[in-house]
Amino acid sequence: MEKEMKAAIHPEIKAQLEKEIAGMWFTKNFRSATAEEWYIFLPGYKDPQSGGAAGKVIIHYDLFGNRDIFINTTVIFDDPAMFKPGLHPLVYGLADELVNRLVGYADTLLSVHAGENSYNAEYKR
Repeated sequence: MEKEMKAAIHPEIKAQLEKEIAGMWFTKNFRSATAEEWYIFLPGYKDPQSGGAAGKVIIHYDLFGNRDIFINTTVIFDDPAMFKPGLHPLVYGLADELVNRLVGYADTLLSVHAGENSYNAEYKR
């Protein structure tokens, strides 16, 4: 099924997604017993005010040890260039990669904020 989804992405968007993922890096800004905050840096995007990170990821952890409770993850993209409706596959692909790298295989409730490309998703094992 993954091959089918990749085939549905326009070749230009797919190439851009691969470039952004290849150049993606992040730094941890804050950590507490229940949360982490990561700044996301992408080669083609940046915060318009500071010129820095293109966005951030906030991860709230389950401390109860109950595997039926989700990890709440929020991805916020700050670059307005990512708000264009035609870039939804790019935003989706970047958020998916961030969840895979930063949260892993835990059950996750995801909220992505990127203007018109905002969405909510559920990741289950």
